[in-house]
Amino acid sequence: MLPSGPILVLAVGDARIDNAKFKHTFAAKAKMIKPEECEQIIGHAPGGVCPFGINEDVKVYLDESLKSMDSVLPACGTSDTGIELTIPELEKSSCCTGWVDITKTLD
Repeated sequence: MLPSGPILVLAVGDARIDNAKFKHTFAAKAKMIKPEECEQIIGHAPGGVCPFGINEDVKVYLDESLKSMDSVLPACGTSDTGIELTIPELEKSSCCTGWVDITKTLD
């Protein structure tokens, strides 16, 4: 959540947010939405959060970590649904605002 409103950042599953990179990119400290507020703010409950069918005021960003993958398996609104997408398909279908580099480099 940013002072300007909610954002959804998609990254590879084992990536971790680098707080310094996040603050540099968004000019704000990273703040997770509380699980009990997730569905109201984003449009999906925890476990099913995806970049499709979200609330209109949520901006979607794709993290550079995704570029290491040929395809990804995002949820589709519930904890037991998903879809395989190539990165270009994800970029197009998510209507993302842009790409960011906010995850830690794992050694």
